[in-house]
Amino acid sequence: MTLSPDHPLKDGRTAQSPLITAYRGGRPSRKPVWFMRQAGRSLPEYRKAREGVGMLEACLRPELAAEITLQPVRRHDVDAGIFFSDIVIPLKLAGVDVDIVPGVGPVLANPVRTETDVAALPRLTDAALEPIREAVRLTVDELGTTPLIGFAGAPFTVAAYMVEGRPSRDHLGPRTMMHGDPGTWAALMAWTADASGRFLRAQIEAGASAGQLFDSWAGSLGLEDYRRFVAPYSSQALDHVRDLGAPLVHFGTGTSELLGAMYEVGVDVVGVDYRLPLHEANRRLGGRVVLQGNIDPALLAAPWNTLEAHVRDVVKGGASAPGHVVNLGHGVPPETDPDVLTRVVELVHSITY
Repeated sequence: MTLSPDHPLKDGRTAQSPLITAYRGGRPSRKPVWFMRQAGRSLPEYRKAREGVGMLEACLRPELAAEITLQPVRRHDVDAGIFFSDIVIPLKLAGVDVDIVPGVGPVLANPVRTETDVAALPRLTDAALEPIREAVRLTVDELGTTPLIGFAGAPFTVAAYMVEGRPSRDHLGPRTMMHGDPGTWAALMAWTADASGRFLRAQIEAGASAGQLFDSWAGSLGLEDYRRFVAPYSSQALDHVRDLGAPLVHFGTGTSELLGAMYEVGVDVVGVDYRLPLHEANRRLGGRVVLQGNIDPALLAAPWNTLEAHVRDVVKGGASAPGHVVNLGHGVPPETDPDVLTRVVELVHSITY
């Protein structure tokens, strides 16, 4: 299947945009930049929009999700919107009892730890994803020539929440399951790959011009465990969208030793966190992969001359790769001054090397 003729990648709106051009290894008209978690707690307009509305509820109200996605594009002149949602939304839409508890994160009423637990998981249907499609359509109508990036949680990160039942520091539960009960692990990962893949496909079909798979907790794994127990399922999730032809990005935190394996699941772009200089990431990937990253979020609160020097170093390091999209090496901290982000965007757009 291909995208519809009125999709932004097909009708001329976004195919030549700086972001999509860079993702495809071309030379964009300006250095593209966007920020993970750019639509969020650092923006006063976001806090106002979310007053009295729970996180998952906000994600499932199409008009509100669209508005929140658009806010940083209006304010910062970033080169992409990132769809406002959460990696556990596919679970919620499938019928899994999950909520996001303030100050804690995603919490499941019934953690998934046995073969019976996995077998009882409800299947995510395409019909259940209609609020996501509607939110994307509303967003894309407003974005015009600015591309929207769809996203999904990678199977390992989603599964880690499901096994632990809540956020974890060491992800001991899922790491134990993959070795101690590999059959149950395989079944759970197949379920999460299907759910995340369907979630991402709904966004791209509805108008997103690119897709990013977030593997927030993959850094807890060694390379061999990642290749054996995780990478095949990330590839399966992406199999849901490969036929659509949108550029695909893979990002994880603490994944400096996994970059090659993350690329090999079949993506166009690899996101690099703040721990590894981009020139070294480029070397490890053989100089053949478009990179995204990797401003250190901690420096957003530093004096401007320190931050400016760092941003220039990031842009210079990215220039060694076949293509580069500037981003943070993780998400925007909630206490960030929004004016600093705007200033960083202006700086990146002014750099011509």
